[in-house]
Amino acid sequence: MAADAPWHQGPRACFDLETTGRDPQQARIVTASVVLVSPAGDVLQEWEWLADPGVEIPEEAAAVHGVSTDRARAEGRPVAEVAAELSEVLAGFWREGVPVLAFNAAYDLTVLTRETERHGLPAPEPFPVLDPFVLNKQVHRYRRGKRTLGALCEEYGVVLDAAHTSAEDALATERLAAALADRFAELRQPAAALHEAQIGWAAEQAASLQEYFRRKDPTAVVDGTWPVHPRP
Repeated sequence: MAADAPWHQGPRACFDLETTGRDPQQARIVTASVVLVSPAGDVLQEWEWLADPGVEIPEEAAAVHGVSTDRARAEGRPVAEVAAELSEVLAGFWREGVPVLAFNAAYDLTVLTRETERHGLPAPEPFPVLDPFVLNKQVHRYRRGKRTLGALCEEYGVVLDAAHTSAEDALATERLAAALADRFAELRQPAAALHEAQIGWAAEQAASLQEYFRRKDPTAVVDGTWPVHPRP
């Protein structure tokens, strides 16, 4: 596909993690999924991993994704191996200019980056990345209600049968991004251009949210770096 063609006219990969917690600086990988999709939206190839994160999986996290500490230890592979293989799969797409789609990408990619650093592994250079969370906030700024993957899939008619499994969430992310591109012409850009635009959009969105939070908490800080948060 030509580099100046809109991203939705070419192949794309989608990516999702389930983890041990909400803080991307500390969370460990539990499951990971990558799905390669054709220009027509057909699934071409899938990768899935179950990791033993090396730490206890909190009950709150296990209740979300269904993987207990006992199961991860019994069935999962060492998280360093999973992080290495996942990074290489994603890096392969980025070397070929294939965009990787992730919902709230700054969370998943920060988790992966910290995981690679933790185990002395090279972190892939994340470019280009497309994030339906950022894209939706840009084109529908004053939407009320939650902007979770499930809520947005329902709004845009995307089927999400098993929310909070990494495979289903990854594919739903691609379907949601395609639905957004169908509806909003400004999102039908080449992947590289849209990646660069999202850096600015994410920063603006975070600044707006921080301003809102500071009405009640003057010390509130919202990190707007994208697609990977720096170390605190």
